Amino acid sequence: MPSPRVTGLTVHPLKSGAIRPVRTATVERAGFVGDRRWMVVDVDARLVSAREVHRLFSVVADTPETSSDVGAGLRLRAPGRPDLHLDDKGGSEVVPVRLHRHDLTGALVSPEADAWLSEAVGQPGLRLVRCVDPTARALNPAYSRDGDHTAYADGYPVTLASRSSLDRLNDWIAETAVERGEELPEPLPMERFRPNVVIGGDLEPFVEDSWRRVRLGEVTFRVAKPVDRCVMTTIDLDSLETGKEPIRTLARHRRWDGATWFAVQLIPDGTGVVRVGDEVVPD
Repeated sequence: MPSPRVTGLTVHPLKSGAIRPVRTATVERAGFVGDRRWMVVDVDARLVSAREVHRLFSVVADTPETSSDVGAGLRLRAPGRPDLHLDDKGGSEVVPVRLHRHDLTGALVSPEADAWLSEAVGQPGLRLVRCVDPTARALNPAYSRDGDHTAYADGYPVTLASRSSLDRLNDWIAETAVERGEELPEPLPMERFRPNVVIGGDLEPFVEDSWRRVRLGEVTFRVAKPVDRCVMTTIDLDSLETGKEPIRTLARHRRWDGATWFAVQLIPDGTGVVRVGDEVVPD
């Protein structure tokens, strides 16, 4: 029977920005190189995400890891706006920032970047910050070890989702619609869950919940915990409108400890490269 394989890899240079698919990802202890290294904050230096400002999903942030024509630094694109190219090393003023319950720091990038973002998403007073030192961000000690760290991810360096699990979830969503006499919805795309790694093959749905470790390409990862899901997964990435799924159906089938769950969090045990097509070897 064929082994499961990596079928998709993504990087999100700007937290809550557009998803950037890649064929190859370089893994550091902090996660994929270039992943969630920039973040948008408000005037109080608190995270602004697509939960509050849906139009962030339409902001395309590219780095050398996601696009061969970027050059050094970060390029921002958005509908109706000229591209903005930023130097990766720009911004030396480091300020305190708040990411959910985490007190972190970030380097202010530039007033030009702040104005561009504020106009692109229609929200005044936004600022762009860059993660200077991911090693300063320790992880939850209940699921990690000393020295584990990440940049501006919600909780852990890498997320992994299974195509089999999504197929099962979409079957449940269809069943829910039939029970309620609703029109059958289009299957949810994997992008709603923003995983870094998508795996496919002959896998039982949600078997990844039981894994302790998994090797992807050159790198072995510890499976820290499942991912608890929030309202961001209910935002359609094209229309930017909010619906009921998948939270409504996850609450029926995948609810425990007061949360709903889909995909798993990974912590790299080393560094290396992961490629689309690599074998998935769980433990």
